[in-house]
Order: sequence, then C-alpha cells, then structure tokens
Amino acid sequence: MRPIQLWVADVRVPGFAAEARRQAIAVAASEHAGDDQAFIDALSLHDK
Repeated sequence: MRPIQLWVADVRVPGFAAEARRQAIAVAASEHAGDDQAFIDALSLHDK
C-alpha cells in the first residue's frame, strides 16, 4: 500500500457555485447529454 494525494475543488471560494452551475448547464445542453446520462445510470444500477 502507498499513500496518494487527491486534489478537489475548494467549494468555499467565491464563484464556485456560479462556475459549477455554468458547467452543469453546458453539460445538460450538450448533444451528448442523453448518452452521458445513460452511462451514469448504467454505472449506478450496476451497484444495486
């Protein structure tokens, strides 16, 4: 076993919520949104 370091977005910074919303809207508006959601759904169902 070895340690790893994982960096994640700092949700406390100003503008984080606005940027997250902007990106979510862009993903939802994508022509691939249906395929993307189907992929996530398939992964989610795999664990149940």
